[in-house]
Amino acid sequence: QVQLVESGGGLVQAGGSLRLSCSASGRTFSRYNMGWFRQTPGKEREFVAAIRWSDSSTYYVDSVKGRFTISRDNAKNTVYLQMNSLKPEDTAVYYCAADRDWGQMSNAPFAYDYWGQGTQVTVSS
Repeated sequence: QVQLVESGGGLVQAGGSLRLSCSASGRTFSRYNMGWFRQTPGKEREFVAAIRWSDSSTYYVDSVKGRFTISRDNAKNTVYLQMNSLKPEDTAVYYCAADRDWGQMSNAPFAYDYWGQGTQVTVSS
């Protein structure tokens, strides 16, 4: 079992930056692919970024490429999402998720086994 706790959300002006953190419990964190998703009211959960457990290769949705960076620190059982050049359309609740399948990274929410409670990010124009 893995428990995930996100932090770092808040209110920021357009063009600003935030860094989200996701702390994980469990001894096998280093073997999980990790992902970040976001959701706004009335919409489906949207993939943002993922990082593979084996080589830390990364995968992003096109709308955040060049602005967001996902990274992980296995020694701290933590995954990060550095968000720069934020836009009002980035406003959402952001969730981190863990995939215990050792295969390829996925952008599908159903592929992930554990979820955090979410952290609100609000970008004002």
